[in-house]
Amino acid sequence: MQPTQSIQFEHPALKNYLLDHAYDEMFAGPGELHKHTQLLLEHFTSLPPDELQRRKQAADLSFLNQGITFTVYGREEGTEKIFPYDLLPRIITAAEWAIVEQGLSQRITALNLFLRDIYNEGRILKDGIVPREVVYSCKQYRRQMIGLQVPRNVYIAVCGTDLIRMENGEFVVLEDNLRVPSGVSYMLTNRRVMKRIFPQLFRSYNVRPIEQYTQLLLGTLRSLAPEGRPEPNIVLLSPGVFNSAYFEHAYLARQMGIELVEGRDLVTHDNIVYMRTTNGLRRVDVIYRRVDDDFIDPLAFRGDSILGVAGLFNAYRAGNVTLANAFGTGVADDKALYAYVPDIIRYYLTEEPVLKNVETYLLTRPKERQHVLQNLDKLVVKAVGESGGYGMLIGPQSTAEQREEFARKIESDPRNYIAQPTISFSRAPCLIDNALEPRHVDLRPYVLYGDKVTVVPGGLTRVALKRGSLVVNSSQGGGSKDTWVLSQ
Repeated sequence: MQPTQSIQFEHPALKNYLLDHAYDEMFAGPGELHKHTQLLLEHFTSLPPDELQRRKQAADLSFLNQGITFTVYGREEGTEKIFPYDLLPRIITAAEWAIVEQGLSQRITALNLFLRDIYNEGRILKDGIVPREVVYSCKQYRRQMIGLQVPRNVYIAVCGTDLIRMENGEFVVLEDNLRVPSGVSYMLTNRRVMKRIFPQLFRSYNVRPIEQYTQLLLGTLRSLAPEGRPEPNIVLLSPGVFNSAYFEHAYLARQMGIELVEGRDLVTHDNIVYMRTTNGLRRVDVIYRRVDDDFIDPLAFRGDSILGVAGLFNAYRAGNVTLANAFGTGVADDKALYAYVPDIIRYYLTEEPVLKNVETYLLTRPKERQHVLQNLDKLVVKAVGESGGYGMLIGPQSTAEQREEFARKIESDPRNYIAQPTISFSRAPCLIDNALEPRHVDLRPYVLYGDKVTVVPGGLTRVALKRGSLVVNSSQGGGSKDTWVLSQ
């Protein structure tokens, strides 16, 4: 690790701004700004502390009034929290975004082809590009989907892919979120708040819009409707008010002008799905679902689920209703399968991956497992099916007891874990106690796949607000900031 270097600026707001070996998104080096961040720095350092505080309070109040909260489970002092928000936008240049856009389009195209293949011909398995045992041992693999024809062959209609920047500034893929990707409502509300709190700064930058996302999503869902349903009835299926992302479910349904429903609001009859209304039953054609496979149909999956709709899978199999995303897509965001995505891209598209993967150790391989067990203090270990920062060991920040516990877990179930190097991913400036300090950030852009692939210009930038932390998840003390993709 290189020594930290203090930025030689006289402004007191920069007194705690330290550079290290991580890529810094404001400074190219000591005292040297990235060109596109100069206006941002000038604007924030020109505002007196009391004005910054006033605007921060205005942003917090706006989030509170809109009910923008998230749920932290297992906390006795209360579960509902205002989503932490940093006032400084993250700026991405047009040239940088062009690479991200190309890479994400390539990735979702290849993963759709992969899902279609493994549930039908299985060519990639026969050719040994992806081992059968990796697919068949995945908890998200659904044998019920074998041979089933998916509308337009679109398995993944909505994707949120997590990206990080390496020390050289290059964007790489950290993981794919294909089952029920969340967070897009925070992206949209962050932008709305930022335009209201800093209108002058926003106008000064030529920022690409993101407000059209909900209409693009609605158009994507319409394009996937069953044949013969030119005016499809579309609903958003939520687990209900106790789900951590319920705010987002309600927000998206309202923005798209569609009904927000729970399992108890739907019923199947003769393999057709209906919604209960005050005027009787109304047929449902497309379901944007925010409920995992396991809980969505007690007849097909978990029999003890009360969140789903009995008979929904049979209606889906009969082609009378479309679900986005399709059943069984979770196999493609399994963290063990992630290691094979570059080969999947080469296999189906005969192209080199535009966006690289992070180096990943598969613990079912004896040599790689042995290496990981001997270097747990240097690596990050993740459970393949967990999210939200849970089921994870960050080696350099762990205790000996934690490493011993993870070693036992790995030995008893190596398929359930992968390991990666501890990456000091990029840092962006954040407003901490009226001063600017760098914090680690990632980026979750949202990709839509229907008649065409659309990558929304921006995404949810998540911030590890705790100094030195590498965990950006809100449940682990992280926050977010607006992401500005420049038009030129």
